[in-house]
Amino acid sequence: MRLLIMGPQGVGKGTQAALLAEHYGIPTISTGDIFRYNIKNKTELGLEAMSYTDKGELVPDSLTNKIVKDRLAKEDCANGWILDGYPRNASQVEALDQMLAELGVKLDHVVALEAGREVLLERMKKRAAEQGRADDTPEAIAKRLETYEKETAPLLDTYKSRGLLVAVNGVGAIDEISKTIIAELG
Repeated sequence: MRLLIMGPQGVGKGTQAALLAEHYGIPTISTGDIFRYNIKNKTELGLEAMSYTDKGELVPDSLTNKIVKDRLAKEDCANGWILDGYPRNASQVEALDQMLAELGVKLDHVVALEAGREVLLERMKKRAAEQGRADDTPEAIAKRLETYEKETAPLLDTYKSRGLLVAVNGVGAIDEISKTIIAELG
């Protein structure tokens, strides 16, 4: 199973991706987690990424595409994967299409989690308090939500036109949302 999990920040992508990965026995690839790991460990990649994330900006496509391509080629991805937080814009969709063609695999589904803006803001405020994430300031959150609406949300139409989109309400009990996704994926 090769899945994308999409939706605005705070909708629960990471939580659902972890549950789906366990269910299907495939890895979750979170570009955000990769960047946060590198930032925490002050690697060259981390320092470069931090120069963007500290301002609430997204890491440039060229850097993100390189990381995703390298990760999808790893042995543990041979039987499938879940991409969380990628693609975020039209050029990343093109890059992903090219990566998949080179690997000789196809995308199975795109899961779109949905929730209202107030729910998202409250969840991210709580996450910032619990996890102490420097990138969850009110200003950075607002900027990321605006960027999502402008650049990422339109990608859902692309995947819908390809017959890959599965839209699921991201509000409710975590296990119920997970069961709904699995049922929708068949």
